Parts: sequence; C-alpha cells; structure tokens
Amino acid sequence: MLQRAREWLVLLLIGLLPFHAFLVTVGTRLLSGIAQAPIVGLVVWKEAVLGVVLLVAMCEIVKKRIVDSGKRFVSLRVDVLDGLILGMITLGAFVSLSSTRYLLPATFYGFKYTLFPLCLFLVLRRVSWSEEFQKRIVVILLVVGGVVAGYGILTFFLPQSFFVWLGYSDLHSLYIPDGPIAAFQQIGGTSLRRIQSTLSGPNQFGIWLLIPFSMATALMRGGQWGAPLPRGRGLRGGGYVFLLLLLLLALSLTFSRSAWIGAAVVVGVAFWVKRKCISTQLLSVLIVLTGVLVVLGGVIFPDVILRTASSRDHFARPIEASQILAQNPLGLGLGTAGPASNRVSDPCVFLEEGADASWVEAHPSLCVFVGKQQVQPEELCTCPLLPENWYLQVGIELGVAGMVLFAVLIVLLLKTLPTTHYLLPTLFGISITALFLHSWESSAVAYTVWVLLSTKIRPTHY
Repeated sequence: MLQRAREWLVLLLIGLLPFHAFLVTVGTRLLSGIAQAPIVGLVVWKEAVLGVVLLVAMCEIVKKRIVDSGKRFVSLRVDVLDGLILGMITLGAFVSLSSTRYLLPATFYGFKYTLFPLCLFLVLRRVSWSEEFQKRIVVILLVVGGVVAGYGILTFFLPQSFFVWLGYSDLHSLYIPDGPIAAFQQIGGTSLRRIQSTLSGPNQFGIWLLIPFSMATALMRGGQWGAPLPRGRGLRGGGYVFLLLLLLLALSLTFSRSAWIGAAVVVGVAFWVKRKCISTQLLSVLIVLTGVLVVLGGVIFPDVILRTASSRDHFARPIEASQILAQNPLGLGLGTAGPASNRVSDPCVFLEEGADASWVEAHPSLCVFVGKQQVQPEELCTCPLLPENWYLQVGIELGVAGMVLFAVLIVLLLKTLPTTHYLLPTLFGISITALFLHSWESSAVAYTVWVLLSTKIRPTHY
C-alpha cells in the first residue's frame, strides 16, 4: 500500500516537473495579475510532494528493518555512494556555519540546489520499485517529452504579447528574482529566439530534453538498452524516429551549445555500446562530417554558433571561480555561488562597452553595467557569482574536498550503471554539460535524474 502510493506520487511529480515554470507563471497571472512575483505556495508544490514521498519512504524503511530484524532498533549500513553524499552534507553544514558569508536564505537555497537531490537518492534507493513503475515512468517521460518539445517549437513563432498575456515578463533573456520569468531568450545581436518551452530557460529545457532523448534513442534500437518496455507496446519503430526528430528539432531551437554537446555525448554512447555492429570506417566518416558541419556553422553563422560575448563568459567565469576556490580551498558555504547566489543577489545586466543602455531606464530594479561601469542604480549592486561550471560551484560552496566528493560520486555512478541502460548516456551527457553550465539547477532535471538513479542503483556494501 505504501509503495503503491509512493510510486504514484513520484509518477505524478516527474510528469508535472517540466511544466512547473509554466504552471507557476500562469497560476500567478490568474491569482495575482500581470507582472507579479511567483506565488510561493505555487512554487513549493514539488518540494511538498517530495516531502510526502520521503516520509512514506522512511516509513517503509523503518517497517522493513523492524520486520527483518525483529527488533525496535533500526540500523542502516552505508556503502561508498552513501558515504560520499553524507560527506558532502557534513561539509555543507560545517563550511556554511563557519563561513563569514553565512546567510540563512542563501544557505537554504544552496542546500536545495546542491544537496537536496542527493538526499533524495540517498533515501529512495533504499525502497523497492515495481516493474510496472519502471515501465510507466518511461512512457510518461516520452509522452511529456513529445508534448513539451512540440509546444517549444510552437513558441518559436508565437508573438511576445501572447506570453505577456499568459503572465510572462515583457522582457526577454533576463532573470529577475522577484518577478515573472521571460518566455524566451534571444541570441545577442540578433532577433533569433532561444526556445524554453514550459521550462524556465533554454539551457534548462535543452538539458531536460536529454532524458527523453536518451530513452528514445535506446528504445528505437529495439529495447536492447535495458529499456523496460516490451516489444509491441507503446510507440513502434517509426514512432520513435518521429519522436527523436521532434526532440532534436526542439534541442536545436534552444541554441544551447552545452545541450548540443550533451546530445552528442548521448549519441556517442549509443555508438560505443553498439561499436561491434558499426564499422570503423563509418564511424570515422560520421566524426569527420560532424566536425566539418561545426566548422562550417561557425563560419557561416558566427553569431549563432560562436557568440563571442557568451563564449567569453564561459572562459572568464570558470577562471574567476578557480581563483576564488584557490583563495578559499575550504569553501565559502552553501548558496555563495550558482543558482542559489542568483536567488539572493541583485539582478545584473552586463552590456558591451558603448552599448545603448537607454532601454533600462524603464526597469529601475535592474543593476546595469556598461563595460565595467555601473550605470544603474546609484546604490552599489551585489551581483551573483556564476561559475558556469557545476563542479567549480560545488567547490566554492563546499571547498575542494566537496568538489572531489561530488566528482567521485558521478564517476562511481557512471561505472555502476549497466552500459545497456538509458540512464548511462543521460547521466554522462548531463555530467559533461555541467562543465559549461549549472546543469543541475533545474528541479525538472535534478529531481528526475536522481529519482531514476535511485530506482536502478540499490545499496551495496563494499
């Protein structure tokens, strides 16, 4: 009874997570009007559901231990993966409480983004998951993937007035902590949209798409990747091809180069798994062709592929983060970098030297820099620390030790997963994108992947 209730709650959660930003935006619009900050009660629904799931799981664990041991004392042994996570939690508490930068809101958000998904994995890997659940979760993610990909493609053409009517911001490409989110971003210097569908940003959308993309790639190969769907159920071969094309088109329109790299990793893992069935000559041709297409794209569409300003940030910010980490090897505490820092800092906009900043006068809440000069407001702004690298972010928060623990955790998970399971390319792809982005900041990505991992990787004793 408890297991069934928990599994249905998780199915509901994972099915709705990709729609979270959309539902909160529209719900706030209906309840509070246009241009209002998201209603807190709408924002925390997913954590409330997860709280119930964790409570049910803990009851199951305690009940099982009592039945197995016949005693009232419940003891739980831990394995290496548990030890790594518990080590990160311990570091998070110690570093944060001893840091001169300790702030409760920042620490709360830091725990939410950096540690809470790992806590989910720690607990949920200790309960049982039925075969029926394994089948349903794949179907749900494939269907939801098709829906959000299709809607995302549609948003490439819809007018901005439509999104404002839904409750989105009248700005694009900007994140304001206490305001509605933008409906899309634009590539700097162009009017080309980067779609985000029902999620909170193009990068978040692109990285989430790697989950159904990995599943569809696996299932298209006749279920040989350990996919739980038996033959004859769900989509047939042609359906998987159509779904893959839909997902690829949506991925392309995010113009998220990190997500593109993640998709390439997923495909690369697929070829590696089937390497004995693929000729070396064909593989070499595909690699060369891909390289040629990337070079041609950079030459023909430099504003789209190269994006000088964005690329500069992808180099400059990790270097800055590395310098901060070198100066503070023990860490600065939870919430001092990454998306948590974004939540508690001023919204900052950085414009090129000589750029027209007249448009910002209508938005006095924005902190605006032209070059290195702050032009708005008069008060000194506190901008977020965004390393553009999840591993460096963890390092700044938890120190070098915390960064090493997290990296080892990812490596061990990749080694533990069967090469035939769709979670291997999913985790591998997201872990690579984490070198260029805060890939785990999206709850739709983090909660989904860590819950899926908990269903596959059971506790073992080394």
